Amino acid sequence: MSNTSGLTGLRVASLESRKQEEIARLIEKFGGQPFVSASLREVPISENREAIDFAQSVVTGGIDVMILLTGVGFRHLLAAVEKHVDRQRFLNSLADIVTICRGPKPVVAMSEVGLKPTHRVPEPNTWRELLATIDAGIPVINQNVGLQEYGVTNRSLIAGLEARGARVVPVRVYQWELPIDIASLEQNIRALCAGERDVLMFTSAHQAVNLLRIAEQLHLLDQLREALKKTVVVSIGPTTSEMLREHDLPVDIEPEHPKMGSMVMAAAEQAAELLANKRRAVISFASADSPPLDKNAAWYNSPFMKACRLEPTNVTPVWLMRQAGRYMEEYRQVRGQTSFLDLCKNPQLCSEVMCTAVRKLGVDAAIIFSDLLPILEPMGLELEFAKGEGPIIYNPVRAPADVDRVEELEDLSELEFVFETVRQTRADLPADLPLIGFAGAPFTLASYTIEGGSSRTYQHTKALMYRDEGAWRTLMTRLARTVTRYLNAQIKAGAQAVQIFDSWVGCLGPDDYRRYVMPYSKMIIDGVTPGVPVINFAAGNPALLPLIAQTGGHVIGIDWRVRLDDAWKTVGYDRAVQGNLDPLVLLGEQKEIRRRVKEVLDQAAGRPGHIFNLGHGVVQQTPVENAVAIIEMVHELSQR
Repeated sequence: MSNTSGLTGLRVASLESRKQEEIARLIEKFGGQPFVSASLREVPISENREAIDFAQSVVTGGIDVMILLTGVGFRHLLAAVEKHVDRQRFLNSLADIVTICRGPKPVVAMSEVGLKPTHRVPEPNTWRELLATIDAGIPVINQNVGLQEYGVTNRSLIAGLEARGARVVPVRVYQWELPIDIASLEQNIRALCAGERDVLMFTSAHQAVNLLRIAEQLHLLDQLREALKKTVVVSIGPTTSEMLREHDLPVDIEPEHPKMGSMVMAAAEQAAELLANKRRAVISFASADSPPLDKNAAWYNSPFMKACRLEPTNVTPVWLMRQAGRYMEEYRQVRGQTSFLDLCKNPQLCSEVMCTAVRKLGVDAAIIFSDLLPILEPMGLELEFAKGEGPIIYNPVRAPADVDRVEELEDLSELEFVFETVRQTRADLPADLPLIGFAGAPFTLASYTIEGGSSRTYQHTKALMYRDEGAWRTLMTRLARTVTRYLNAQIKAGAQAVQIFDSWVGCLGPDDYRRYVMPYSKMIIDGVTPGVPVINFAAGNPALLPLIAQTGGHVIGIDWRVRLDDAWKTVGYDRAVQGNLDPLVLLGEQKEIRRRVKEVLDQAAGRPGHIFNLGHGVVQQTPVENAVAIIEMVHELSQR
């Protein structure tokens, strides 16, 4: 792309230390105003006895495989040992063993001394690709694996090597410290807090640590975190993004290739649009009529709300997706009098069918009766729920030019029937029962929009996604912004929590999810009214769980394709989880249902933060008595 003005008018802070002039030139090339402040310096460890002992071990045959993580680290290693170990002998010994370079920089550093690595790790050069390279055919079981570290120990990498049978011998050759002069870094922090920076660029993982460290010293940590909600945060690659998320910092842009030029170009393409969206979201929070969470309300300390907050409860809360549906006679009677879409547009009937289900089942939370797709009608899609066929869109988006027909909604008045459903249901429910609002996630809505209905292959969706990323980005951004406003309007109308349904995203693998889905789902979650629990539910592919957790949400929904205990360990115990009984278990005998309910509860192990649910919605053929029984079983078996 030849855009040279994508950052025009934007004030861009960078924390780059070694290549300050280069990144400043790149930012200026794309029209931005650079504010570059060094945030760290690499300090060699003086009198590094550990490095000397390590070099002796290499020379004497004590190391079988050598992993080099950074080019500067390899150079520091040579400098640290050359006075104590014959340099050429050390290099010859390295040439005789298997060497693995994590990325291009250690390859260059090795070539400077006449060495060539045995293996190179492919992009994006994270520890995950390193382990995948080893798995592709490098035997490390019972081998001594030298690991040149940088800055801080990568415990995930060491654990991965040890799990493959390696004996890891780490060697640290430098550490990251603050720059000697931190005045410009302090200036950037103050400017960020004052709203005087529009974009913040991270070019290495440890910059995040030092940024937060100085902000804390300046007593500006809370202000900085708040300011970043209105700032576009750019990460150079997955390793840096992982560090940012570990420190609860947002990642709005990550380039396809972890290089400085790619990073600035990606920012030029996306920053202006993302900045406008983030700042609109913050304004919408400020204009809310009243705080969304009333701590004096009867529902505030209900089991469901406490579980969302990871607080202990005397019983595991339970509700069921699609708990008001065709398996209930009362619902079938209502549906016999009206079409599904007309029912969704009748707030009184919507409240009636949900409140009836709540009373019959005895659940701990209600969810508004609606559907994922009515939001698409005012966006320009012709929607019908055809009998026996499900939802049909008669004017699907198939070509990139069709995306222009999809309108982003800033005025939500055509969806007022949904907000009235929230108000009516809230008024009709018991005061101590929380109400959940919901929306479809951008990928699932995009899939319906493009396919024209449900799909087995998602052929048209993937074709647009792969062929024209610009059109895909436009569509997903419009959907994400609209859904954010839609959910916040439900909260304003009386919902205590919201759930985002990504029902079809399981058709993607992790790399596609990271690139084509994650930024847009994260945009919504980051934009939901602060303090309101968000349930992030993405079905179909357990391999996506680590990325879904990174995307955000107070509660991560788990479907039945993975054990609950494994899933919770994957997403982290700092999140609540919801799930995850297979819905078809409810077609079995109650003795078997009880056994399976107990299995899920046992996997949760009484840990605060478990909300019992199915791994997807109740199916039409479910005996209603089994749905009632499951609620009773959960309450009985989880009494504490």
